[in-house]
Order: sequence, then C-alpha cells, then structure tokens
Amino acid sequence: MLARAALERLAPEARDEAIEPKARSEAEDRLEAPIRLNDARLAAVADALRATGAKIIADLGCGEGKLLQELLRERWVDRLIGLDPAASTLERAAKRLKLQMPGAPPEERLTLLHGSLTYRDSRWSDADAAALVEVIEHLDADRLPLVERVVFGAARPRAVVVTTPNRDYNVLFPTLAAGDFRHRDHRFEWTRAEFASWADRICEAYGYQVALSGIGQIDSMLGAPTQMAVFTRVSAAQ
Repeated sequence: MLARAALERLAPEARDEAIEPKARSEAEDRLEAPIRLNDARLAAVADALRATGAKIIADLGCGEGKLLQELLRERWVDRLIGLDPAASTLERAAKRLKLQMPGAPPEERLTLLHGSLTYRDSRWSDADAAALVEVIEHLDADRLPLVERVVFGAARPRAVVVTTPNRDYNVLFPTLAAGDFRHRDHRFEWTRAEFASWADRICEAYGYQVALSGIGQIDSMLGAPTQMAVFTRVSAAQ
C-alpha cells in the first residue's frame, strides 16, 4: 500500500488510470468496435515489431496485456516486459495472461512491472524494442517530455513503435460528438500533421529516423483512425 501511494504521488497517471479504468476502456472499445480497430492495431504493432528484428520487447503502458497476449504467440520473441503505473490494471493483465496458473508462460519470458514511464527504470532498459500503444494521449503536456527523455534519451531501444488516435478521423465516428475525444481520459488527440511534427522533433533530438503509417480503414481525405510511428535508432547515434 505504501509503495502504491508513493508511486501515485510521483506519477499522476497512476492515480488517473485507477479511476474506473475498465469502464473507460469499454467505452472506447464500443466506439471503435464497428471497424474492429483494436484487432487491426494489435496486429499492425506486432508486425512492426517483428520487422525490427527485436527479441526483447517492452510494452510501456501495457494496460490489461492485450499486446503482450498477442506477442506471446510469436516464436520470434524471446522475452516480454509489460510496464504500467496502475497496479489494478496489472492485476487484470496477470489474469488475462494466466500468470502463476497451469500452462502459464515461464517467468523468464514474461514479466509485469509496476512503474511509471516518466522515470528511468533499469528493469526494462535492455529491451531491443519498445511499444507505446495508445499511451501518449493519456499524458498531460508537461509529462510527455519526461517520457520522451526516458524512452528515447535514456533507454534508447533500437526501435520504438508508437500509436495514437488520428483526430482528423473523429468526424467519421457517428456516436462521437463534435470536438469530443474518443476516451474521456485523453489529454489530447493529434491530427496527422501534429503527429508528424512531434515525430520529426523526436528524431532530431534523439537520433532516430521514423516511418509513419495508418492503421484501420483509410478515408481518402481524413486518413486512418489510428496513426503509427516506427522509430529506428540511427546507427551513427548509437
């Protein structure tokens, strides 16, 4: 209890995610369900990670473990690390992944960690690749640079895969009111131009190159509902 309280003081996102996380997740899932976006997103991220050649993968902001569950099926993955600031969410991830149950993945292949993305953490610093799937939009503007420095500046994995909503596409969701975010805990949702600008800044500041793409059904004018950036560390900056 003391450890949880301390983490919540250091990382406000831990406290925010502890408030009705299941209800909030289900609301977003219902919004995106008609286009099966979550399935497409997980498959696209898994494909992107496979293409990097990574063997040790850190899922940062792993939530209930949906990406980890997807990656456990892949033989090319040697070790998986899931990090999340919300202890209650990690408990649901452990149940999903059947940890400490008959037939569970071995401890050396999958580890769940309680911790904040805004602080350096040696427990996942040896990862070849990191994934932040629908994570950055949950961070306040003053905390996003902290995550950037931890992930791209300190840990510096060979590859980083980031997905986030494409705000341009929101007008195509019939049940989403004009100007609303897809999730009530989102602090922002970026247009494609804003996401590209952020990605370019990361590359310039930390020595990466980036490939941008969309996930889901593509509209000719508004793009795809999810946007993805695959950052690869530039060899000269290693």
